[in-house]
Amino acid sequence: MHTGQLLGSGRTADVYELDGSWVLRRYRDRSCTTEELAVMSYVRAFGYPVPRIGPPADGARPTDLVLQRLSGPTMSEALLAGTLGAAEGGALLARLLRELHAIPPRVSADPGDCILHLDLHPANVMLTERGPVVIDWSTATEGPPGFDRAMSALTLARVALDPEFPAPEAQARTLLASLLAELADDGGADAADLARARAHQQENPFLTAPERDCLDAAVGLVLSCAP
Repeated sequence: MHTGQLLGSGRTADVYELDGSWVLRRYRDRSCTTEELAVMSYVRAFGYPVPRIGPPADGARPTDLVLQRLSGPTMSEALLAGTLGAAEGGALLARLLRELHAIPPRVSADPGDCILHLDLHPANVMLTERGPVVIDWSTATEGPPGFDRAMSALTLARVALDPEFPAPEAQARTLLASLLAELADDGGADAADLARARAHQQENPFLTAPERDCLDAAVGLVLSCAP
């Protein structure tokens, strides 16, 4: 199978150009993408903004996904460029979480469960002409919505505490505070949710040592920013 230009690389996958309509997402660490495809198809059926799933490419590996090629910056890029305000970004993230959590679980019989992304942050939101689109569903699962809210908040707090991140700390804190304010009526991210999120991120093999070392401080920052 011929792949074109490398369009981007993340912690677990590389994205290659296929043509003007499709890209190939190739994982380096996974043996199967069946569950990710199932979740994306399921939430898309409810109108949630995810990339369209393309036809399997000839010669594709089990770890490959053919997905709609999206045009536009990520939310992270828009925040850094100043074309999206931090308060507006926090409100957008909150809306995307709220809309996702309104979708009933696909397999769980627990009525308190819903679809969870578990990695919904500005780098995983593309701002297209048709609106925001949520990408990278490799960590998606089902469970209580507070866990997902806490995961997003904790990730934003880690960024705010990272001295090497290019965004000003004040902007990162405003983004976090806006997210938490918008989510307050939904239950926010309480101490129990944050403890679970901290444990989950601690076990993430793709986090760097400095990122793990700041998890306790990040939990404290989330709690201090909560309304």
